[in-house]
Amino acid sequence: MRINRARLAESMDALGRIGETPRGGLNRVALTDDDRRGRDLLVRWMKEAGLAVTVDQMGNIFGVRPGTEARPPVFMGSHADSVPTGGKYDGQLGVLCALETLRTLNERGARTPHPVGMIVFTNEEGARFQPAMIASGVMAGKIPLEDAYNARDRDGRRLVDELERIGYLGSEPCVPRPMRAYLELHIEQGPILEEEHLPLGVVEGIVAIAWSRVTVHGVQDHAGPTPMRTRHDALVVAAEVVGGVRQIARKIGGDLVATVGRLDVVPNIPNAIPGRASFSVDFRDPRESTLDRALSMLDRVVRAAAKREGVRAEVEHYWRVPRTFFDREVVDAVEEAALTLGCGHRRILSGAGHDAQYMAAICPTGMIFVPSRAGRSHCEEEFTDLDDIEHGANALLLACARLAGAGPATAGRAL
Repeated sequence: MRINRARLAESMDALGRIGETPRGGLNRVALTDDDRRGRDLLVRWMKEAGLAVTVDQMGNIFGVRPGTEARPPVFMGSHADSVPTGGKYDGQLGVLCALETLRTLNERGARTPHPVGMIVFTNEEGARFQPAMIASGVMAGKIPLEDAYNARDRDGRRLVDELERIGYLGSEPCVPRPMRAYLELHIEQGPILEEEHLPLGVVEGIVAIAWSRVTVHGVQDHAGPTPMRTRHDALVVAAEVVGGVRQIARKIGGDLVATVGRLDVVPNIPNAIPGRASFSVDFRDPRESTLDRALSMLDRVVRAAAKREGVRAEVEHYWRVPRTFFDREVVDAVEEAALTLGCGHRRILSGAGHDAQYMAAICPTGMIFVPSRAGRSHCEEEFTDLDDIEHGANALLLACARLAGAGPATAGRAL
C-alpha cells in the first residue's frame, strides 16, 4: 500500500499557490483571508474524500474516516498557516500527507477497526497571535480558551473576532477527546537528515521551549538637542540585552539555542530617541534545568543594562512548554514503517515546537521528519525533495494503518 505521488504533488502545488510570494515562498499567516482560502480548499478536499468534517471553538478542522468498530480514532495532522515570507513545506506538508493517506485508504478499500482522521490546527506558528501552538494548547487544557480568544495581533485584533470573520469559529468544544494515537509528519527544519543522507527521521521527542517578552521604558526625546549625558535610550538597553542573549547561549553551551526574533521600537523614527522598546527572547534546550539557568541569566542581564542607562525594564516569562517524550509504541510503529519501506532512517529529537507537543498530553503521539535542504526553514528557500516526501508519506500511511488496527500484513502489502 503506497500513496499516489503525483496526486500529492498536485495538492502541494494547488495549496501552495494560496498566499504564494513572488520568490516562491508562502505568506499565509493565521486567520487572514489567504488562510481562509487555504482552509476552504482543504475542507473541500476532505469532503470529497468522504470525511465527516467538523470545526471546533478554536477553528481546528477535523475530518474523520469511519472505522469498522466503535473505537477511538487515529488522527494525523499539522497546520496550514505560515510565517510571513515562509516556505511551502512547513506545516502544510503534514496536512497534505495526512489527506493523501486517507485518500489512499479509500482507494485501496482498506478497512480499519479504528476510525482514521486528520486535523488542521489553528495558528501553530504564533506569528500573528502568541503563543505558538495556541489551538492545540487549548485542546490539551494547557491554555485557557478565554486567554486564546483574547490574544491580539499587532493591530489589536482579537483572535476570536478573526476566527468569526473568516467563518471558522466552530461550535465543537475544543477539549481533549478520545484518541487512539496522533501522528504528525513535518520537515526537519534542521540539517541532520540531509547531512547523514537519510530520507526519514523517527522523532522521539521535542526540546523544551521558553518564550519571554522584555519591555524597556526609556525617555523619548529629540535626537538633536538632547546631550548624550542626559539620554535614557530604550533601544540602547534593548541592543545590549540582544547581545547578552547571544552570550547566554555561548556561556551555557551544549544544545542551548537563543533567539531574539521580534523587536518593536517607539516611536521608530530617525530623529527621536526611542522611548520604548520591546522584544522577544526564545530559549530552547532538551533539559529543563538549562532553561531555568538561561532565564535567570536573562533577568540579570536586563536588570544590569537598564540600571546603566537609567531606565525601567520588565521581563515577562509568558510561555513555556516542557521537554516532550513521544509514546514508545507510536515511535516504534514509525520505525517499523521505515523498515518495511526499506528506507534509511534514524531516531532524532525535534528542536522546533509542533502541535504534537501538546497532543502528547492527550494521547499516544509520534512524529515523522523528512529532510530540509541546507537545514533551512521559516524562509522562502525552504525545500524538501519529492523523493523524501514520498518516503515520509508512505511511512505515515503504514504507521497510521498499523495503529488503526490494520496489522502489519494488511498495512504493508499492495492491496
